[in-house]
Parts: sequence; structure tokens; C-alpha cells
Amino acid sequence: MAMAANHLRNSTRISVHRILHHRFQPLLNAARSFSEAASSIPQPQPNQQSSPLSSLKDYELAKFAAIADSWWDSEGPFKPLHLMNPTRLAFIRSALCRHFKKDPYSAKPLEGLKIVDVGCGGGILSEPLARLGATVTGVDAVEKNIKIAQLHAGLDPVTSTIEFCCTTAEKLVEEGRKFDAVMALEVIEHVANPAEFCKSLAALTVPDGATVISTINRSMRAYATAIVAAEYILRWLPRGTHQWSSFLTPEELVLILQRAGINVEEMAGFVYNPVTGRWSLSDDISVNFIAFGTKSSKTE
Repeated sequence: MAMAANHLRNSTRISVHRILHHRFQPLLNAARSFSEAASSIPQPQPNQQSSPLSSLKDYELAKFAAIADSWWDSEGPFKPLHLMNPTRLAFIRSALCRHFKKDPYSAKPLEGLKIVDVGCGGGILSEPLARLGATVTGVDAVEKNIKIAQLHAGLDPVTSTIEFCCTTAEKLVEEGRKFDAVMALEVIEHVANPAEFCKSLAALTVPDGATVISTINRSMRAYATAIVAAEYILRWLPRGTHQWSSFLTPEELVLILQRAGINVEEMAGFVYNPVTGRWSLSDDISVNFIAFGTKSSKTE
């Protein structure tokens, strides 16, 4: 697996939009081999009395509730997400258009797609998805986030159609909701049980649908940049926003998604240029990265 990871990080033959299938395959093969070996190990049985909110951490909810008013302040605590948003959207638009055979150059390339934005916060991803033509549902467990999202989206007739709900992915599964594409960007590092969370995301995805997750790699470089620099030196984020031990490596995320029934097909990194103040897609997945996966049509 280490060799596969090094192959991903060191190879330079990549388009800015995706890691090509033949380059990503070694990591997938390594993940499958590890998964098969691990399948013989007894797995802990889930608590049958667990709450639908089991993937949530109370202190994480309180942390984001405290800064909810700042969601649309591009110079506030969510400045990194505002700066990263165009690059995240470019990856999502490209991947979804390829998978669903949509025209990426049309005015509304995502028209006809039902998308859920899990952990939507103030709606900074939900709104541009709606402007691209998608029918969007945004969910967040923090009620204050949803109120901010509803107020801001209501200012534009195009985004006022977004369905914002104070709920969780687990609750949506209980309700039998299904979507063509499921988004969970910068969320999985804040949940209590990533594996159970991904099972919920998979359950929300229709067969042959898409799941997109972005997060931060559990690497020393990520610790230095996403925590030390962003929280303590640059003060882009409140201290304590991230816990390094809660980050997932790309290999771990691939395994978790595979076990949930999602096959990762594309992955790319986000790299920040301090000179231009902009993010760009890259093959460097050592810090921020995004993964695009699909659910088999034979799953259900």
C-alpha cells in the first residue's frame, strides 16, 4: 500500500481535472487486497440501540454553531472554503458531467440531477450547484447553519428553491431519500464514525449514482499546514477546528468507501498558491484531496 501511495504522489503525468484510471488503479488494487485480508478479522457488531445521530460529535456541532454567523463572510473563519470553492466546484462539475454524460459547457450542466449536500453549513456549495441546474437539498445538524443558509439562498430566486433541512444523513436514510449525487465536503473529518457515515452516504446514493467526498490527509504536511499554519499562525481558522487524529489518508478513505459499496474512480489534490491566493487541482494529495466514486448499479 505504501508503494501505491508513493506512486500516486510522485508520478507527474496528470491532467488538472483528474488522476487517470491507469495511475489510480495501483492504489485501488492495494486497497482491495487489504480489504480482502481484513475481511477475515471479526468486526465489532454495531449497537442496535444507537441513535440516528451516531455519526455526530456534540463538541463539533457546538464548535460550528459558535461561528455560524460567519458563513458568508469571505474574510472570516470560512475564508479557506470560500477560496477553495471554485476549485472544488470545477472538479465536481467535470466529474458529474462525465459520469452522467452531461454537457459541461451548457448553461445548466447539472440540470435534471438531484444532489444532496451533507453538512452544507451556510450553503456555500449548495448555491452554486443550484445555479448549475441541479435540484439541491442541503442538510446540516446545526440549526443555526440551516437558518443562515435559508436566509442567504432566499436572496436569489434561483437558489431560493434549495431545500435546506436541519437533519442528518442517517435521518435521510431512515426517510428513504435517494439522490443522483451525494456531496460531503470537509465533513468526514468531523464525524465520530467515518465508516458508518459513509454507509449512510452510500444508502442515499441511487444505483449508478455518484458520491463525492473531500477531506484532509493525515500526513505531517497536513498537520503543519492545516493545523499549525491555518489555525495558529495565519489564524484563518479558530484554534481547535481540526484534530489531526481524525483525518483520513486517501487509502483509508478508499477502503471505507469500498466497504460501503462505493468504488472510487477519481481523486485529485488541492494546492494553495500563496502568491495568487488561489487553489488549483493537482496530483499532490498530501494535504487536501477530493474523491469521486460511484455506486454499482447491482448494489440494490
